Amino acid sequence: MIRVLLADDQKLVRTGFDMILSLEDDIAVAGQACDGAQAIELARSEHPDVILMDVQMPGVDGIEATRVIVDEHLAKVIMVTTFDRDDYVFEALGAGASGFILKNADPDELVSAVRAVARGDALLSPQVTLRVIRAMAAPGARTQPPADAPGEPAPQAPLQRAAAGPAHIPELTDRETDVLRAIARGLSNAEIAAELFVSEATVKTHVSNLLAKLGLRDRVQAVAWAFRHGLAE
Repeated sequence: MIRVLLADDQKLVRTGFDMILSLEDDIAVAGQACDGAQAIELARSEHPDVILMDVQMPGVDGIEATRVIVDEHLAKVIMVTTFDRDDYVFEALGAGASGFILKNADPDELVSAVRAVARGDALLSPQVTLRVIRAMAAPGARTQPPADAPGEPAPQAPLQRAAAGPAHIPELTDRETDVLRAIARGLSNAEIAAELFVSEATVKTHVSNLLAKLGLRDRVQAVAWAFRHGLAE
């Protein structure tokens, strides 16, 4: 059973998410929070697996609450917002969020996001995925979100993208390189396992190893890394 905490300052939104998730046999709503401070408190007491976290809330906002929750290893966080803005996306990822979806997402997309993050995958809404990857992969792109307030320019370090993908990454084994290429194509662990004729558990091991070797936090960063180094187009 996946235990989910709902954090949003709008009761109507929380109620809607509760109704959608409660229809699923493998998901249970562990509680509701009206702001970031309450989300942190409930995360510590209720031990949810996943938190659906609104970005803009009074007092402690969703970004700051996510930093605390991730730092304390209390739960995995999916940021939910009505605003399709780059600064929110980068700040959420930098705070340690495992997913980012918009409030106008289909119910099936919401449920799929919860399940994906609960099993250890990172997820972005289809509406923002391609733009974020392009922004992170482009020469001169920042690899971390701005530390300053939204709207203020953040220092950018130039990143050079390889002209052509290498046949082998020195840090990785050949199979780990194959898995990285598949991640960059958007394949799930199950799809990678079927393509490479290995078990899904083996794929998960390869994913964990390549993330550790390359110093990456999650699959989103892995995709950006692959784009920057010419492993994906």
